[in-house]
Amino acid sequence: MSTATGAPSASADTTNPPAATACAAADKHAATTAAAPLRATTATAAPTAGGRARGWQLRFAVLSLVWGFSFLFIKVGTQGFAPLQVTLGRVGFGALVLLAVLAVKRERLPRSARTWAHLTVAAFFLNALPFSLFAYAELTIPSTLAGICNATSPLWGMALSVVALSEDRPTRRRVAGLGLGFLGVLTVLGAWQGFAGTDLTGTVMALGASLSYAVGWIYVRRTLAGVQHSHLSMSSAQLLLATVQLAVVTPLFTTAPTGYPLIPLLAVFALGALGTGLAFLIQYGLVAEIGPTTAQMVTYFIPVIATAAGVALLHEQLSWNTPVGALIVLAGAALTQSRPRPSRPAPERNDAASA
Repeated sequence: MSTATGAPSASADTTNPPAATACAAADKHAATTAAAPLRATTATAAPTAGGRARGWQLRFAVLSLVWGFSFLFIKVGTQGFAPLQVTLGRVGFGALVLLAVLAVKRERLPRSARTWAHLTVAAFFLNALPFSLFAYAELTIPSTLAGICNATSPLWGMALSVVALSEDRPTRRRVAGLGLGFLGVLTVLGAWQGFAGTDLTGTVMALGASLSYAVGWIYVRRTLAGVQHSHLSMSSAQLLLATVQLAVVTPLFTTAPTGYPLIPLLAVFALGALGTGLAFLIQYGLVAEIGPTTAQMVTYFIPVIATAAGVALLHEQLSWNTPVGALIVLAGAALTQSRPRPSRPAPERNDAASA
């Protein structure tokens, strides 16, 4: 569930944490690019740290679980607090985690006014807006459906990048993936039966959240790709700005809670501290250690875990078209992320030998 800075949420976005995917979502694309310098420095050390290198699978599993459960945390949080309050708590707790790590590492927040201005826009599209849309969406749709909608972020990203990024040329495979992915969305929603049983408003909000991740990722690539700040510094500033944005807006549209029920409060804390703060730190380390291609595969586990958690713990109903459509969406998203293999140069002809 997607918040990436640098040059990519986070996903998955999911619940995308700051500086993690444009999958996510998107919160995932930005994280992978921003960690490129760190990948270069760690690549040579990997062979000598065999035991530690093998431990990335565990962290990958933890990240998948944390992001997958984020949709359940949102659902539980909205049972005790207004959606905007859930989102404010989420970015607030997430910012505290990153700022604490920033202080321990003795790093500084960006100083450039231009960088802060661009991060303000990134915070809106990668944090404040999509997190709020998911929270409002889950008032009327199951957390399982929200998790599946989050998986459409790569589809939106591919569609928008064709227009906004001149260097990102579509291929037949990627265009086919785009069409396949949106066919999967229609399958999830049961389009052949007139979307019966699906709240269109909530679904549109969830899809809009995934679209917001893609918009934010493209904006970051165009404006912050060359900024010379650490990924931790940029993401901390981004979440801090999202917290300020929501702290201004939330009192205008909600009333202060009369109580703080324990279970929803713990859900909001877990959503922020784990799903937004800690998840970024894990994702950042994975990108540095195993590279962005493998690390972003976490995007495809999120809807599976979100669906399992919603059905098992929240007793949400699951019809056949939901998992089938989700698989089609993931297949389409995988195709949109594929890149053609570089062609091998033709072997040089040895004229002397042939003579």
